[in-house]
Amino acid sequence: MFYLDRAATTPVRREVLEAMWPYLAGTFGNPSSTHEVGSAAARGLTAARAVVAAAMGCRPGEVVLTGGGTEGANTAVKGIALATPRGRHVVTSAIEHEAVLESCRYLARFHDFAVTVLPVEPDGTVTSGALRAALRPDTTLVSIAHADNEIGTVQDVAALAEVAHAVGARFHTDAVQSASWLPVGLDVLGVDAVSVSGHKLGATKGTGALAVRTGVPLEPLVHGGGQERGRRSGTEDVAGAVGLAAAWRSVLAGREAAAARATAVREHVVAGVLERVPGAVLTGPRDRRLPGHASFCFPGVHGETVLLELERRAVVSSSGSACAAGSTEASHVLTALGLTEDLARSAVRLTFDETLSMNDAEAVVDAVASAVDTVRMLG
Repeated sequence: MFYLDRAATTPVRREVLEAMWPYLAGTFGNPSSTHEVGSAAARGLTAARAVVAAAMGCRPGEVVLTGGGTEGANTAVKGIALATPRGRHVVTSAIEHEAVLESCRYLARFHDFAVTVLPVEPDGTVTSGALRAALRPDTTLVSIAHADNEIGTVQDVAALAEVAHAVGARFHTDAVQSASWLPVGLDVLGVDAVSVSGHKLGATKGTGALAVRTGVPLEPLVHGGGQERGRRSGTEDVAGAVGLAAAWRSVLAGREAAAARATAVREHVVAGVLERVPGAVLTGPRDRRLPGHASFCFPGVHGETVLLELERRAVVSSSGSACAAGSTEASHVLTALGLTEDLARSAVRLTFDETLSMNDAEAVVDAVASAVDTVRMLG
């Protein structure tokens, strides 16, 4: 079987499980407790936080451990906007994850914020000009993802953040999809906050981190015991943090080489599908996209039907975001590119890591061509 849905989740790495086990068994204490059992857990948490901070290009004190990418995005968007806003205006893009879009809608409904949703180019990119035109004297936050999960587009976040900072606005980026492939440090991207998810890195579900630059006020979503320096109350998941740190170690040890291998395989898949499937449309850019990401629309078919045929051919993939699975609505990302709703419903997304070989890629292309041909004949 070829598992080509890594944008949805990745298998837990063996080294992650091995690192977590002691903190699920013997070292089980509450890290806030003052006895030795708690202190042992606290030491593990401190060590894990240091690893996560190094991976995210920040100090350990700038890391907020979260329950995943959705919580990280909610905390960043709501927390920064509500802490000490210079005004009640936020800017985002039309292709953001619902975690960001819904957070912006929440600010509009309950806190009287104005929300500007930027249009994107046909390949999913946000231009500096579009952002510059949308900024206002009262803009307090801009949130634009580093890379899109449905079409793989990688934004020039550093350039966009520079535009936002020029008027005094803060900038958050959702790096859930890009972290396994690209550097996502605060200084590398030039942002004020960046959020990641553990289960996209080979850690367990329900783990993640938000890096927030020192000096950026953050209103917490969860109040209580004041953990995470008052930014996220609740007893910390020590084992989850240790697992997240172990996943980061593995990612960083081979990220550049893995990205190069996956990019070459991606190009083979893209070229093969466009050649073998009449009318196939590549969604997102051909070059400025995530390494292990190939996404298409196939006119005249329904994407979910193609997925069933692919699974019969031992290829597991998806039509887009797992958070929207089962919805009858056309993808808001694809319609934002200017695609019709019918064409958007034909989407198929293939996301993989560096272990997919060129021979595997050829088999995947064969499966896609065969699956689409079968669905078209049945239709």
